Amino acid sequence: MATRIAYAFILLVNSILSWLMLTPWALRKLEHLTLDYMSITCEGKQCYGYIAVQRINFALGLFHFILSMLLLGVKSSKDGRAALQNGYWGPKIIVWLVFVVLTFFIPETFFQVWGHYIAFIGAMLFVLLGLILLVDLAHTYAEYCLDKIENHDSRGWRIVLIGSTLGMFTASFAMTIIMYIFFAHSGCSMNQAAITVNLIVLLVISFISVHPTVQEFNPQAGLAQSAMVAIYCTYLTMSAVSMEPDDKNCNPLIRASGTRKASIVIGAIVTMLTIAYTTTRAATQGIALGTQNSHAYSKLGEDEAEHGLVDQQPDASRREMRAEALRAAVEAGSLPATALDDDDDESDDGRDAKDDERAGTQYNYSLFHIIFLLATCWVATLLTQNLADAESTGDFAAVGRTYWASWVKIVSAWVCYAIYGWSLVAPVVMPDRFGS
Repeated sequence: MATRIAYAFILLVNSILSWLMLTPWALRKLEHLTLDYMSITCEGKQCYGYIAVQRINFALGLFHFILSMLLLGVKSSKDGRAALQNGYWGPKIIVWLVFVVLTFFIPETFFQVWGHYIAFIGAMLFVLLGLILLVDLAHTYAEYCLDKIENHDSRGWRIVLIGSTLGMFTASFAMTIIMYIFFAHSGCSMNQAAITVNLIVLLVISFISVHPTVQEFNPQAGLAQSAMVAIYCTYLTMSAVSMEPDDKNCNPLIRASGTRKASIVIGAIVTMLTIAYTTTRAATQGIALGTQNSHAYSKLGEDEAEHGLVDQQPDASRREMRAEALRAAVEAGSLPATALDDDDDESDDGRDAKDDERAGTQYNYSLFHIIFLLATCWVATLLTQNLADAESTGDFAAVGRTYWASWVKIVSAWVCYAIYGWSLVAPVVMPDRFGS
């Protein structure tokens, strides 16, 4: 857990630094610290804006790409390369910062191509990945609740399942009503269309989930999954209409009185926190990407002993008992003498007591860093796409307040519905592939 938090924190710091580099505010503050003695320029040009954001995120992306290659094939902490994932934080941070500095020596033309094409493709893959994982989470949650209800006859889980389903549908309809009241005035055709399409698809997908044919091929499909997908997609739609520019007087939140600078700063930080959290969750959910068959990863947060018994035997005593048993087996001729040497190797340094990945890593290390690479592409694209249209208070630029960002969220909601709809009808269309 500490490792994942550390990488998420680095992504958060990198994202906030990228956001600050959209405007000259950070550089002015840095120059002020030198008593205005030093003027910061990049080959005579400005060091902030589109290219600066691409440079900073490219540096972190390169850092994660190299780690993903170095950690390729690591399946347990017994592999010496596993220490690169969980340790050496000082050197890794230094390498990351060196990469950031070195990117400012790369010609701008490279980052113009990188930002417009490669980073954009990576950003779209990151968004698609998030939608797939959301649908997988919806199915996993509902199936987990149903398992508790069917196998344990748990009244509590039945209340949780029914209550959460009703609650998420209620919240979805409440957000829809709020959007119609505040964001769908006359002349706001984009908002009206987005809200209406979301409502219609929400109802259609919910009906499909309980259709007799779908239930026949997938009895665990139902309204619980639909509710989770509905509230997420409705949230995406509401976020889209509430963050769009106000050039057509369709966004009352932007016209609302209050401290504009504070709202922009808080909005940016919340956005970056959300990206860091989402990335970390996505990077550790290899099961949804089909990696569970290639390697038996240990479950996150699960103790080594799966028998469910209370075990308070001290680790030192267990090692002593194991050593005595091995010595007895060697003396009896059941095991070769080298077994004692292997046991010494496995218990050296006393670090096994806290090592929960000796039997197998909890997630795919290489995939973890590839997803973080895609996250840097998303941050760069979110901050720089249609940058000229983004709102700014002079010191800070608003994150995501462009029509491009709004349409990405709207289309993402539609794609999420499509992915979930396919997960419902696929067993019907291809029963041989999805049959038990």
